[in-house]
Amino acid sequence: MAMNQVMAVDELATEAYAHLFQAFAEPTRLAILQHLASGEHRVRDLVDHMGLAQSTVSKHLSFLLECALVKSRPEGRSTWYALADVALLKNLIAAAEQMLDATGKSAQLCEHLRAANTSLE
Repeated sequence: MAMNQVMAVDELATEAYAHLFQAFAEPTRLAILQHLASGEHRVRDLVDHMGLAQSTVSKHLSFLLECALVKSRPEGRSTWYALADVALLKNLIAAAEQMLDATGKSAQLCEHLRAANTSLE
């Protein structure tokens, strides 16, 4: 069997993965995920915690919603945002930490996500 066989690339899957990883490639989105690891937040709460413009926070939340990393819950005139799947995000963060360790760039993103209460799920 020839070792130089050309493998077909699934373009839709490649685009889906790239889109998901874009969510993690932006520091503000990672910061939002870290804040949401401590529980539900409104846009106003995130603006106060992060010192960013409301439009910036809303734009990043929209992207995270599109990637299904966060979920929203309307309540009156407010919308509350939470992590969509805490367990999956924990696994992804743990895998990223292992990858960083393997490349000699050890880092831990957020301790409170690692210790996040399962009631957030």
